[in-house]
Amino acid sequence: MHFSARTNWNTEESELARTLAARRDSGLTLCDLSNANPTQCGFQYGHNLLAALANPDALTYDPNPKGLLSARRAVATYYADHGVALSPDKLTLTVSTSEAYSFLFQLLCDPGSEVLVPQPSYPLFDFLATLSDVRLVSAPLVYDHGWQIDPEGFRRAITPKTRAIVLVHPNNPTGHFTKPWETEFLAQLCREHSLALIVDEVFLDFSLAGQSPATFAAGLDGVNCFTVSGISKICGLPQMKAAWLTVTGPDSVESLNRLEVIADTFLSMNAPVQAALPQWLECRRGIQSQVLSRLKRNLAALDHLLAGQKLVCRLEVEGGWYAVLRIPALAPDDETALQLLHRGVYLHPGSFFSMPPSGWLVVSLLTPEDEFRVGVMLLVDYFAKNQIS
Repeated sequence: MHFSARTNWNTEESELARTLAARRDSGLTLCDLSNANPTQCGFQYGHNLLAALANPDALTYDPNPKGLLSARRAVATYYADHGVALSPDKLTLTVSTSEAYSFLFQLLCDPGSEVLVPQPSYPLFDFLATLSDVRLVSAPLVYDHGWQIDPEGFRRAITPKTRAIVLVHPNNPTGHFTKPWETEFLAQLCREHSLALIVDEVFLDFSLAGQSPATFAAGLDGVNCFTVSGISKICGLPQMKAAWLTVTGPDSVESLNRLEVIADTFLSMNAPVQAALPQWLECRRGIQSQVLSRLKRNLAALDHLLAGQKLVCRLEVEGGWYAVLRIPALAPDDETALQLLHRGVYLHPGSFFSMPPSGWLVVSLLTPEDEFRVGVMLLVDYFAKNQIS
């Protein structure tokens, strides 16, 4: 049988993955500093959360490609809470942000088109782009007293095949919120080269320094802007599979018409989840307050445990669920992560997020606090005992 070249991935498990599975199977202790699944991190959900799935309105099949109007109104209310008046007609519901990206790649790109993605970034983009016959081009984020885009790096990455720029606000895993000067630069770049801007805001509500920066759902002058988000992070419900994309800009009418055809081809949203979405969004602050409290306490614990030593430092983070650690670049990060795993600590090497091969580790601030503290102590102890004299 002949398989598509676009699915010719190397699916062999890495040594790190095999060692992790073996350790779990053996029952050995493990501090998992990679866990970013809120449903596995000990948070308390409302006792009637699942009751929303029993809404009798879900018994009526209304195959609206954009999604049920009641669900889109609830999403519009979410944006109203962020100070943006957004019509439900500017929204399309999807089962996930991954599907939203897929719709947008199909809307904006022909086979061989290019999309700029800042690096570091989450590796899922690679698979989504390949499945859509789109080529990803890296545009650099740099660290200099905080993360920021490299303007000339973005400009040099643009070619005649470029169709869009992806922006994650705040970035995953760096936690970098896009600043006003960066927004204006990217908007100007999009206007100059007739590019769309795709903004992923799944972590928008999780600012670690107070009020969240503004959403891009309000749009940018003269820019076709698509904002992606969903309840995986906003409500801590990745298993419920509900997300959306917003559409603003000079070509929004044509974009929405074409997106409606794409969405109508799949009709992937199910009625019970759509009917439940208004209640889940209304109750989101309960889980968000727990998550934010966890993030801040773990970040404070991390800083406390790193104080007094100079081998590991924590880079600035403004939002999201991760912290990036700078470590001695004495070995590939995959090897360092493997050595730490043998000592009972699992975390992501920086290369998982397309960082350079040595000198970076990434930890989840969502990990239960006691487990997080023990894991960080083991990490600090490992570097203290393995430093080069």
